[in-house]
Amino acid sequence: MVPSTTDEVERLLRSKMSDEMYRRLMNINNPELHKFIAWAVDLCKPNSVFINTGSPEDLDYIRRRAIEVGEEIPLKTPGHTVHFDSPYDQARAREDTAILLPNGQRLPFIRTKDRDEGLKEMYSLLDGIMKGREMLVGFYSLGPKGSPFSILAVQITDSYYVMHNENILYRTAYDEFVRQGERARFLKFIHSQGELNEMKQSKNIKQRRIYIDLLGETVYSVNTQYGGNSIGLKKLALRLTIKRAMEEGWLSEHMFIIGVEGPNGRVTYFTGAFPSYSGKTSTAMLGRLIGDDLAFLGNVNGEVRAVNPEIGVFGIIEGINPIDDPLIYEVLMKPNEVIFSNVLITEDGEVYWNGMGKPEPERGINYTGKWWRGKTDEKGNPIPPSHPNARFTVSLKAFKNLDPAYDDPNGVVVGGIIFGGRDPDTLVPVVESFNWEHGVVTIAASLESERTAAVIGKPGEREFNPMANLDFLSVDLGIYITNYLKFGEGLTKPPKIFGVNYFLRDEQGSFLNSKEDKRVWLQWMERRVHNELGAITTPIGYIPRYEDLKALFREVLNREYRLEDYTKQFAIRATKLLEKIDRIWKIYSEIPTTPRRFFEVLEEQRRRLLDAKNKYGDVIPPQKFE
Repeated sequence: MVPSTTDEVERLLRSKMSDEMYRRLMNINNPELHKFIAWAVDLCKPNSVFINTGSPEDLDYIRRRAIEVGEEIPLKTPGHTVHFDSPYDQARAREDTAILLPNGQRLPFIRTKDRDEGLKEMYSLLDGIMKGREMLVGFYSLGPKGSPFSILAVQITDSYYVMHNENILYRTAYDEFVRQGERARFLKFIHSQGELNEMKQSKNIKQRRIYIDLLGETVYSVNTQYGGNSIGLKKLALRLTIKRAMEEGWLSEHMFIIGVEGPNGRVTYFTGAFPSYSGKTSTAMLGRLIGDDLAFLGNVNGEVRAVNPEIGVFGIIEGINPIDDPLIYEVLMKPNEVIFSNVLITEDGEVYWNGMGKPEPERGINYTGKWWRGKTDEKGNPIPPSHPNARFTVSLKAFKNLDPAYDDPNGVVVGGIIFGGRDPDTLVPVVESFNWEHGVVTIAASLESERTAAVIGKPGEREFNPMANLDFLSVDLGIYITNYLKFGEGLTKPPKIFGVNYFLRDEQGSFLNSKEDKRVWLQWMERRVHNELGAITTPIGYIPRYEDLKALFREVLNREYRLEDYTKQFAIRATKLLEKIDRIWKIYSEIPTTPRRFFEVLEEQRRRLLDAKNKYGDVIPPQKFE
C-alpha cells in the first residue's frame, strides 16, 4: 500500500536514509515523489537508499561501486568496463514483457495482461528483493532540460550497472526536479536484478518479468539485467511516451535524428525508422549525429521539430570494424567512458567482439565464464567469443560527428522522414511519397522487413513492423495510425516521407546496391526536400531520374553509375507491390479502429499499379514513366 500520511512517508524514508540522503530528497518539494520512493522502500526493503543528484561525485560513486561489487570489470583502456548478462538474458524478453490493461482489455499485436493480476504478481516478486542492498534513485530528463518536448523520469534500481548506463544515456535532472517542485510530472521505473550467481548475473530468469503499467505511468522490471529489459528510460519508457504522445497530439518514435550536409554548407535534418539489421545505425553515422535510436516529434508553428530523448548510444557491437564503421570504431578504441556488455575479455585485458576485423583470440572470459576457441553450450552449439546481441554504451559527446544542435531545447526542424526495411524483391532503393498521407499509409504503416538469422523466427520471412515501432506500441495500432494522419493535417510545412531499401537483390540473390550507395540516396533526398531536383512520377511515388543519380554518384562516391544498374534497381515490380498491398490490407482490415482514409489511400495505389501493369507488364522499367 502507498503510505497515506506525511508522517508515514517520513518514517519510511528516514528508516533507510542517512541525514544527507533525506536532505537531498526533501530539496525536491514534491509529495507525490516522496510517497512513491517511500512506497518502493517499504516494498523492496533495501538496507539503504542513495539519492543520485548527478553531481560529478555521485556519478563517480556509481561507476566505482559497479566495479567494487563485480557488476562491471575494468579493462586496460582507461574508462572501459565490461558487464556480463546471464546466457539466458541476452535480449529484450518479449515473452516476459506485457502491457498492463484494466478489465481484460486487449490490443492487437501487443502482449497484454490484466492490470490487477500483473501488479499483484509484480508486488510479490519485488517484496523484500533488495534486502542487503542499496537502493539507487536517479532523476532524469528525456530530452533537453527545460525543453517543451522533455519528460521527467525517476529510476529506482539495485543495480549499479543499470544506473551507470542511465547516467551515460540520459540527462541527469535532479536540478530540474528541484526547480519544478510540485509541478513536476514524471514517469516511474522500478528495477531489481534479483538474486545473482557467482558471475553477478541475474539468476532467476524463469521469474523475469517486465510489466508496463500505463495508468500509473510506471514500469516494473525484475530478475533481469539486460539493458533493454532493465534500463527503464530506453524502450520501456517508449511504451509510456507513445501513449502520452497519442493523448497530447505529438509523436514518440523509434527513429534516429541526423543532419545531412547539402550544397554550400546547408544542413537538412532527417529522422529515420528502420527495424533491426536494416541499416539504421549505418545511416545515422553518415550524417551530423543528434540521435541514433529515439525521437520526440512535435508541431511547432506548423513545422515538425525533433529532439533526442537520449544523450548516449546503447548500440549493437557485432560487426563494427574500422572499414565499415570508422566513427564508432574510433570511439570504442580510445580512452573514454564505455560500458561493453557480453563481449570477450582477452588475456591482455582488452575486448574482442565478433566481426571487429581482428583475429579471433584463443581464449578469454565472456558471459559464459572462461571461454576457449571451440567451446560449446549444453546442446553442442559453438559459443562465439561475443554474443550476437553484445552491446556498448557511450555518450554522444564521444562522437566527432555530433551536431552542435544535439541539446537544443527547441529541437531541429525536420525536412524529411525515412522509413527502411530489408526487402529483397519489392521496393526500389529510394522513393518519395506524394504527400504526408500517402507516405504514412503506403510507406510507414506498411513497413515490412525480412527476418535475418539474428532475429527470432525463420530467416527470409517478412515481418510486419509499422514505423519500425510495433514491438513498443502501447496503444491500438489503428489509433496510432489515426494520430499520425491527424498530426500531418496540422502541419503547414510537413516533412517529405521517403522509403529506402538497401537490400534489393537480383534473380541470382546478389545485392543490386553496394553499402556506400546509401550516401547517394541521402543526398538525393536532401535535394528533394529543397525541390532542387526533379523526379519521375510512378504509381508508388516519386523516384530519382537517372541523370541526377549519375551526377550524384560522381560527386559523392567518385564512381560511374550505369544506366543498366539504374534500370534494374528502379524498376517498378508491379506484381510484388500488389501482393504487398493485399498483405497489408488483410492485416489492417482486422483492426476495427483503422481509419477509412487508410484503405482509400491504399486502394488508390492499387489502382495505379493495376493500370501500369496492364499497360507495361509485371516489371516496369523506370523509363516507361518519364
